[in-house]
Amino acid sequence: MPEGPELHLASHFVNEICKGLVFGGCVEKSSVSRNPEVPFESSAYHISALARGKELRLTLSPLPGSHPPQKPLSLVFRFGMSGSFQLVPAEALPRHAHLRFYTAPPAPRLALCFVDIRRFGHWDPGGEWQPGRGPCVLLEYERFRENVLRNLSDKAFDRPICEALLDQRFFNGIGNYLRAEILYRLKIPPFEKARTVLEALQQCRLSPELTLSQKVKAKLQNPDLLELCHLVPKEVVQLGGKGYGPERGEEDFAAFRAWLRCYAVPGMSSLRDRHGRTIWFQGDPGPLAPKGGRSRKKKSQETQLEAEDRKEDPPSKSISRTQRARKHCPKNVPQQSEGASLPQNLETPAVPEKGKRRGRRASTGRHRGPKSKPDTQPREAGEISAS
Repeated sequence: MPEGPELHLASHFVNEICKGLVFGGCVEKSSVSRNPEVPFESSAYHISALARGKELRLTLSPLPGSHPPQKPLSLVFRFGMSGSFQLVPAEALPRHAHLRFYTAPPAPRLALCFVDIRRFGHWDPGGEWQPGRGPCVLLEYERFRENVLRNLSDKAFDRPICEALLDQRFFNGIGNYLRAEILYRLKIPPFEKARTVLEALQQCRLSPELTLSQKVKAKLQNPDLLELCHLVPKEVVQLGGKGYGPERGEEDFAAFRAWLRCYAVPGMSSLRDRHGRTIWFQGDPGPLAPKGGRSRKKKSQETQLEAEDRKEDPPSKSISRTQRARKHCPKNVPQQSEGASLPQNLETPAVPEKGKRRGRRASTGRHRGPKSKPDTQPREAGEISAS
């Protein structure tokens, strides 16, 4: 799933390509999308974008003299697992372009498209940020830090720190790869209790005798967890690249892959948290590690970037993969999301062992014992803390 940095790269992309373009007409929605219609029509309007955490606001602003008279309209997008924006010729719309904004004539018509292969993305014509999401880790750092430290009594901080970092009420913009990189840099076990980790930050105070420049230098040299929640996403944004453009190239992915220190890196261990997401780490997992969970080390040299919210995978696809595996006819066809800033490859799901077929009761009346089932970890229903 695109995380905070990807949403910010997307907003930069939209603002850059739409600069100077005049759009016109109705906003067009695909027939298969279950998202709401966009009640907007104008003969001439501009488009601008702003990102906040894991959301992006697109604003349609009518130009003076345009008709019919129309107030500006804002739409808030959440990208799901594969959402992105592309600018293409109007006669060459990409597949899965579920919302289209067309440029006004007479110039060759272009279309700004919201492309979403898996259709987990969502837009809200109300234009309001989703209630309950905390301040953005990138753009609202001071408010973000205050919001976390002020609410440490919340039950979210009874959980392991790796799970608390995905709670968007407090860590708006942090996702799966970011949490792994942040915890790895500080050598914090992912399954340490969140409150234990964060309460220590309430006591940290720099000496008042230090100058402002000395304080800034000290923080940059020894950042704490909340500071890294701001600095690490900022590093990804600074990688730049063509992320959300149609000209996206392998060099962008190579730069991101070289930047990773922990997430899906060979030699690192991994475990599933209680939501079914994989957390990558090194060393001791911590006291709240799931019972019976076995740490797996990555041996392959290829970086397999896991889709962040695997719980959102369509059930039918999961079933079909399992059925094919049981027939010993694997069909591993990697699917790459169109327009995604940082390519993601789905982690190959574990295949349960093929059990013996249950037989009929013997004529003697004796019963066979129950067939043992593979130990699978339940996945909980989605909530705002995970998206």
